[in-house]
Amino acid sequence: MYKIYYKYLINNFISKFLNISLIFFSLVFILNILEEITFLKDLNKPFYYPYLLTLLKAPVTLFEIFPFIFLLSTQFLFYELMTNKEIDLLKANGVSNLKIAKILFFLSIFIGIFNVMIYYNIASKLNFYYSDLKNKLSNDNKYLAMVIDSGLWIKDEINNKTYIINSELINKNILSNTIINEFDDNFNLIRTIQSEKIDISQNKWVILNPLVTKDNITSRNESNIFLETNFNEQAINNLFSNISTLDILKILNLMDNYKKIGYSTDDLYLQIFKLSVMPLFYGILTVLSTIIMFNISINKPLILHIALGILLSVIIYYINFLFGSLGSNGKIPIITSVMFPIIILSIVSIIGLVDLNEK
Repeated sequence: MYKIYYKYLINNFISKFLNISLIFFSLVFILNILEEITFLKDLNKPFYYPYLLTLLKAPVTLFEIFPFIFLLSTQFLFYELMTNKEIDLLKANGVSNLKIAKILFFLSIFIGIFNVMIYYNIASKLNFYYSDLKNKLSNDNKYLAMVIDSGLWIKDEINNKTYIINSELINKNILSNTIINEFDDNFNLIRTIQSEKIDISQNKWVILNPLVTKDNITSRNESNIFLETNFNEQAINNLFSNISTLDILKILNLMDNYKKIGYSTDDLYLQIFKLSVMPLFYGILTVLSTIIMFNISINKPLILHIALGILLSVIIYYINFLFGSLGSNGKIPIITSVMFPIIILSIVSIIGLVDLNEK
């Protein structure tokens, strides 16, 4: 008999989760497509381009909203159960409040594992295609940066010249052991510059003690060379900050490459750790929402339940954002930045479960 009720709860929760996910996906689609139409209004592109760009970007945006979808799914589930007096029926058949919370907790973890292992990897690949396509449609395609086994590579076009730059190490605003190949607009090699140290704090790079090769003649410059570029320390950091375009395997590979060039891996560690504990986070939010619903009178209007869910979602979002920022900036350990909000929510949930078990 228990299995019938458990199956009913599971199917009902999954149905609510999918329906609310679809609603949020639709909202994300509508909001994003307006942005893409504005972006493409001056470009001669087919009519379907805004829809294509939006479909590529929407899944990863939805992934960021999943914690709140779990909260709202739980609220709508219990509102329906309580309105239809099904909670009383479950209790009459031996399904206690604590058992209901336990079922939804493990179900949320299971859905969370699927979201992280399958959905996230698909969404990040789609977001990568979105970023690549958007980059080709914008002026930013003239310059790019990437990190591979051989170090940091930069392609830059400025003042009718193209620069191909390879650096072994990057430490904040300093590039070390760098080779710069300078080409004209016909891609003919003008000169090659080598330097052990380049200051990239500004867009005008300061190349210290450079070794210049031109017309097969190599000479050491006694003075520094100043090079105008589209890049500086902040611009490079911003290029590498869009981790949502990387699936889990790419993040792990990029982490190894970052270590080789001395680039900070804090953001990558933070993303991996957040993904690792995300299923647990979903489960805790579901339990927290369950406790809240059991402690709110069913006579309260539905809009009050929704407003409470949104308020709770906003509070949790800003707590996560605050500690995530502190972790990525090195103010607190990465593990602490992720686990502290989870620990706080877990303590609140445990206290609520003790009270729930007594009802």
